[in-house]
Amino acid sequence: MMKKVIINDTMQQGTYYLNEPMGANFDPDFKPELSPKELLALGLFGGKYMTDCRSEFPEDWFDHAKLSPTRKDISLNYYQVNASQPLKVWQANGWINPIDPRGWFQWYCRYYYGRRVPDEDRRQIKRWKAMVRHIGAIKKNCDKMDQSCRQKQRQALLHWAYDSRKL
Repeated sequence: MMKKVIINDTMQQGTYYLNEPMGANFDPDFKPELSPKELLALGLFGGKYMTDCRSEFPEDWFDHAKLSPTRKDISLNYYQVNASQPLKVWQANGWINPIDPRGWFQWYCRYYYGRRVPDEDRRQIKRWKAMVRHIGAIKKNCDKMDQSCRQKQRQALLHWAYDSRKL
C-alpha cells in the first residue's frame, strides 16, 4: 500500500504514508460510529475545522460537508451549539501531538484514511474511549431520542465519531 500523502495547509506542511486501506483494519478497541465524511456532512466544529486541508483527503469527503471558509459558524453544527474548546486550551493541556496539530479529529481523519502511528493511535483511542462517560450522562438524564436534551454533550460526541442522534 504505502501511498504518500502531501500535507500543505496553514498549520502544517510535510508528508505521511497510508499503510492500511481506507476505513479498514482498525484497532479492535476502536469502533467509531461515523466516518469523517459523515461527520463533515452532519456539521461539526462550526464548519471551520477542515477548510484549508481539503487536498489532503478524498474529494468525496467534502461533497456535502458543512464548511465555513471565513469563520466559525455554530449554525453549521448538527445541534447548532458550540461544543468546542479553543485550540489553545487543547495545546495548554498537552492533548495535541505535533504530528496532528489540529487534534483528535485530524488524527481520526488520518487514521480512517489509512495512516498508522502505533503510539499515537493508542493514545488517541484511549481518549476516544473516555468519551463514553458522556453517553452515560445522556442516557441517565434524557428521555430516549430526545434530541433537545444535552445538546452540547451530543455535539461533543459527534466530534468524537459517536452517533449521539441514536441516544
